[in-house]
Amino acid sequence: MNILILGGGGREHSLAWAVLQNPKCDRLVVAPGNAGIAAIADCATLDILDAVAVINFVEQEAIDFVIIGPEAPLVAGIGDRLRDAGVLVFGPSKAAAELEASKAFTKAICTAVGAPTAAYSHFTNALEAKAYAQTTSTPIVVKADGLAAGKGVIIADTIAEAETAIDYMFDGALGSAGAEVVIEEFMTGEEASFFVLCDGKDVLPIGTAQDHKRVGEADTGPNTGGMGAYSPAPALTDEVAERAMAEIIRPTVAEMARRGIPYQGVLYAGLMIEKGVPRLVEYNVRFGDPECQVLMMRLGAQALDLMQATAENRLAQAQVNWASDNAITVVMAANGYPGNYAKGETIHGLETLPETSNQMIFHAGTALKEGKITTSGGRVLNITARAAELAEAAQLAYELIGRIDYPAGFYRRDIGWRALAPSKI
Repeated sequence: MNILILGGGGREHSLAWAVLQNPKCDRLVVAPGNAGIAAIADCATLDILDAVAVINFVEQEAIDFVIIGPEAPLVAGIGDRLRDAGVLVFGPSKAAAELEASKAFTKAICTAVGAPTAAYSHFTNALEAKAYAQTTSTPIVVKADGLAAGKGVIIADTIAEAETAIDYMFDGALGSAGAEVVIEEFMTGEEASFFVLCDGKDVLPIGTAQDHKRVGEADTGPNTGGMGAYSPAPALTDEVAERAMAEIIRPTVAEMARRGIPYQGVLYAGLMIEKGVPRLVEYNVRFGDPECQVLMMRLGAQALDLMQATAENRLAQAQVNWASDNAITVVMAANGYPGNYAKGETIHGLETLPETSNQMIFHAGTALKEGKITTSGGRVLNITARAAELAEAAQLAYELIGRIDYPAGFYRRDIGWRALAPSKI
């Protein structure tokens, strides 16, 4: 089978790594890829938002299966165009991707099925949004309705902060993503990520994780795309997971099918869990990043079988074979991230590190320049390890970090702190 993965970050590196473990994969191409991916697969310079270019490439390279990594091509309808051309695709349709592309759409689905989530209101102008904010108690959450590259959620501790956030969004700082705004109640509890596969009808849970969004240790500082993650998430017990399936995920999938927009792909439910009760924070329509890295580390070769079963509408016959293990990934980021940071810094020492089923460096923002690996993004590397116990996995990951020569980078030293005592990290 010839396989094409669209994307070029840490998520796509881990997907590529897992796919290559499976003997079904004859050839793997990743577009655009990165320096780490280039070491294990062919990389192609391809505009992944250009449906014609992607289809032409698929035909020219005799691609049998396309796995879409990031949300942007999904929301742009690349999957639809590929399916129309007769190509097997992993990833939801443009219409189904509204579960991530529009907060208001997701809230409407939750309302229709009675799924537990934060109380909310939806606004198309700043005056009405501010008037509503005046009637609420703080903290409250102000969200841009559309995709905003992780910058569209602001937790306001005062009404004045809420009004500033509303102006920020409606004044165009986030482009079209902020043309509409959702204001939610602030939920308390512990947040965790639940991943399921859907083939339009059947649903298969494939793992849990917990990521660390704040840039600083002890979860301080501004939000990022994620500074690390681990799997499984202790907060998502079997009982909590089944309740989430029964009250949130299965009803969502059924409602999408009822509306004529069946969901096919991975559905990532961000949950807030308090006293064993899960509530939906948001849906994402792709694997999380960096959660994907720990999931792929644990799933290995079977990830390809599961994604293929999803694309071929035969999840009812599929199953996940989990080992009783743990995985952790720690992000090395460029100094200054998530603000301004330098690019083009050289990273040394990677060539001496192991690449095994228990220890891997997944590249995120890297490029190959004159034979050297250099930085090209804010989140640069995902140092990932797997072991029987989380403490052991964390030790393996941090030992690898100690062998990387990247003075212009930084990382959190407390990834997994909710499940581990700091002394064990």
